Amino acid sequence: MRIDVITIFPEYLAPLELSLIGRARRDGLLDLHVHDLREWTHDRHRTVDDAPLGGGAGMVMKPEPWAEAFAAVRRAGQQDLGEGVEPLIVFPNPAGQPFTQSTAQEWSQCEWLVLACGRYEGIDERVYEHLADIGAEVALASLGDYVLNGGEVAVLAITEAVVRLVPGVVGNAESLVEESHSEGLLEYPLYTRPARWEDPAGVVREAPQILLSGDHGRIAAWRREQSVERTRRRRPDLLGDEAR
Repeated sequence: MRIDVITIFPEYLAPLELSLIGRARRDGLLDLHVHDLREWTHDRHRTVDDAPLGGGAGMVMKPEPWAEAFAAVRRAGQQDLGEGVEPLIVFPNPAGQPFTQSTAQEWSQCEWLVLACGRYEGIDERVYEHLADIGAEVALASLGDYVLNGGEVAVLAITEAVVRLVPGVVGNAESLVEESHSEGLLEYPLYTRPARWEDPAGVVREAPQILLSGDHGRIAAWRREQSVERTRRRRPDLLGDEAR
């Protein structure tokens, strides 16, 4: 998978060198390129924003650098992947569609993603119109009903959620099957050794005995029940009306 990130703060993406994502890059499973949007400015101040037309607070990102950046990134990507390959261009945006586990699963099958980090009040609307006119596939993704200072934090989250689903990135693929949201449910409670633990307050806490039984059928059934009950208590919106 190839991922290009366009941002005015390339250093913000440094965590992508770490942990499983960093290893995926070193193993050749992920080809990641981080680009500074200011490379496509042409004034001595490297300006990427201006005041909103019609007045209002804040600043708006200018269309010219974005259009040039997308064109240059597209050319570079097609040199590597092939002339006919086109990216999915993703804008983290609180006005976008919710980014979910199913979204991550779908995007993990893409050959190429371009992630665009907006800042300030947002990006000039004509950028989206231009991309639509040239036939680009565009998605606006929201991590939740709140506003961040910029798209970088969202891009970190999206990249991790997507790349960990690429085959070979997570060593034990079975661990992806039973985690939260993989089947529309929250994950069941987890325990490890010791089975009997005395906490710092002196309270003895024991893991459920069924997990020590060795009966994998009963354990699977218990875990399913726990997932459903936890989802009902914490996220009833994930369950159908009849299961609430």
